[in-house]
Amino acid sequence: MVTGLVQQHGESLIIQAELVDIQKGSQLWGGQFNRRVSDVTGIQEEISREISGKLRLQLTADEKQRLTKRYTKDPLAYQLYLKGHYQLLKATSEATLRARGYFQQAIDKDAAFALAYAELAGAYIYSADANEFAPKARALASKALELDDSLGEAHLAMAWVNAWHDWDWAAAGKQFERAVTLNPASPLTHAEYGNYLTVVGRADEAVAEAKRAVELDPVTPLYGTLLAAQLFYARQFDKVIEQARNDIDLDSGSGDAHFWLARAYTSKGMYRDALAEFGKSPRSSDFQAYVLGRLGERDQARRILEQLQTPSQQKRMGASSIAIVYVGLGDNEKAIAWLKKAYEAHDFFLISLKVDPIWDALRQDPRFTDILHRIGLPQ
Repeated sequence: MVTGLVQQHGESLIIQAELVDIQKGSQLWGGQFNRRVSDVTGIQEEISREISGKLRLQLTADEKQRLTKRYTKDPLAYQLYLKGHYQLLKATSEATLRARGYFQQAIDKDAAFALAYAELAGAYIYSADANEFAPKARALASKALELDDSLGEAHLAMAWVNAWHDWDWAAAGKQFERAVTLNPASPLTHAEYGNYLTVVGRADEAVAEAKRAVELDPVTPLYGTLLAAQLFYARQFDKVIEQARNDIDLDSGSGDAHFWLARAYTSKGMYRDALAEFGKSPRSSDFQAYVLGRLGERDQARRILEQLQTPSQQKRMGASSIAIVYVGLGDNEKAIAWLKKAYEAHDFFLISLKVDPIWDALRQDPRFTDILHRIGLPQ
């Protein structure tokens, strides 16, 4: 794995990079580069040559092209893209909004910057108003593919649209596979492919992809929490707890890590522990109410339910959140009714309907099976 530190002083950049064997924890190569900001797009090529030369790597023509590829000739556009990518990996609504701004600025600087189009598509698909922005995301992904069909991130962008908005699982699978083939060193691509594999019920493969993402980038919190998610849907709850605790050690403020830890506790019946962890996660009021319902504290659960039914909360959380509370309260009829509303609203969170343990109480109901069928998820 290549790691490094970048310091900017005015128009000067000081870049320290090292190649580390993550299995042995040893450094294979290290170097320092002093360059001007305007040289940023060429530094990657120089570092790649240093590494391949030092290790005497025998690279194919395609591998050499990927290592030395310049995505834009405008150094400022590339800096804006990097800022957007950094914000996108934070995976919060506020950071995603900031990412959209940076990617758009990068495109304004270079209208042929395919990589910025691709990740801007993802920033729209993962926004709170994903259904509203889906046409824009599709147009951006198409533009990225038009500019550079050999770009793995462009295929990843179209996979995001196909899967998370269209629910076209076959088309999404082809795009994810193409993205992995074109960019096998991308942790984001492996992590997102893992999400897809989980949704369609290929749990073992999903966990393997998520682990690969963590191997490629063990320090970005997003990948650890996505591994916890795939382990959860694979119902490996003890491993979820272990992974989530590791993620919290890495970043104690990671709400996602606390969320998956709480969900594992919930599935193991450790409801009080789950409540404590849900309290540290931003999007968890529906699951808190579910747990309160399971504990028999129905009045508290219903108070949260009333809040979730307000228009502002409905827009932010979706109808599926109310169905979750009703499952916790043991009211399966109302849970099914709200799942139908979630389907009609194209609720993003229905993508996990096939694999999420929280719906187990409804799985024998033919109306639940019908919703799965409509979403197109394999039985």
